[in-house]
Amino acid sequence: MFAHGSCDALVVGARCAGAATAMLMARAGLRVLVIDRAGYGTDTISTHAVMRGGVLQLHRWGVLPHLLEMGTPAVRETTFHYGDEAVTVAIRPANGVEALYAPRRTLLDRTLVDAARNSGAVVRHGCSLVGLTFNSDGRVCGAKVRDAAGNDLAIAADLVVGADGIGSSVARLAGAQTMREGRHATAVVFGYFRGIALKGSHWWFRPGVSAGAIPTNRGRHCIFAAMPPTHLRGGADRMAAFRMVLREADPALAASIADSEPDEPLCVFAGRKGFLRQAFGPGWALVGDAGYFKDPLTAHGITDALRDAELLANAAATGTEAGFADYAMTRDALSMPLFEVSDAIAGLDWDLDQIKSLHQTLNVAMKREVEHVVSLGEGAATVPSGKFIKLEEEVL
Repeated sequence: MFAHGSCDALVVGARCAGAATAMLMARAGLRVLVIDRAGYGTDTISTHAVMRGGVLQLHRWGVLPHLLEMGTPAVRETTFHYGDEAVTVAIRPANGVEALYAPRRTLLDRTLVDAARNSGAVVRHGCSLVGLTFNSDGRVCGAKVRDAAGNDLAIAADLVVGADGIGSSVARLAGAQTMREGRHATAVVFGYFRGIALKGSHWWFRPGVSAGAIPTNRGRHCIFAAMPPTHLRGGADRMAAFRMVLREADPALAASIADSEPDEPLCVFAGRKGFLRQAFGPGWALVGDAGYFKDPLTAHGITDALRDAELLANAAATGTEAGFADYAMTRDALSMPLFEVSDAIAGLDWDLDQIKSLHQTLNVAMKREVEHVVSLGEGAATVPSGKFIKLEEEVL
């Protein structure tokens, strides 16, 4: 495990952002070590949805075929419900993307971890970051890591990447500045239900609440209810709040699962305002939610994490200050329109005409992002299906 040794990059966090970053850096020839305190194949709170830009990257990296082999359903249309009005949008094939997908994170993250390993990265679960180490000039030059056996190890690294989520330890220890903060937050309660007779994904919007149904693995739909965080304070019953919001957002959806129980306990995201942190500093960089988090109601977190993984890996491959500066500039330029519109939607204080307008703004920002992701792959060879995918055991 590079014990008391060195590597080109130490990635802290092996979820979709960290695993994808490590995979791409290893494919560029860097010596990469990835650590994660959680176990291999464990679940995490997620919106699941991967938008066009992210699907395009998974296809280009040779990762998408395995997700499809594992039964991830294709989403070929999306229906937006504005009050009693339904607007259905077909997902048109383009740039190698024939549909959208929403894999369970036990599948997506694990697939990316295995792709990272098969690309040459070393991945160790059950390992935690204890602290960063610094040169005399203040540059991060490695980290102290505690392994699964409780041993503290000193790892020298030219670059330490924080892919450790909203409460990033790397961001805190490196002193990353918060450059932008959101004003709003939604709380989300979600669960997995079988037997949902809906075609494609569905999103419901009524002033003050929102809900959705997203098809995922094993014939289940992830059904979510979004509400102001005050609905969950004071020990509120999460199931009661979930069903109440569903009834308000769409009585038919609520009725369809009135006698059903989710396969697993309901998950709760209590809400957190978005932020944009400093993307990099001397010897360190942030990716995924560690560097940039926006309200989950627009379901764009995974897509932006994959986008930034490729941007950061390209910067690390150059190894220059200019490369990292370009990473930060591009991340911020693509992220800010998405950040602002997500924050506005999270306010839940819009009327139906306003939410339609916000979605039009969101669509423009997403198209701009897709155009940039397409440009990243120009001239790059698509990885053959199966080359990097060798899972030891499937966990869905």
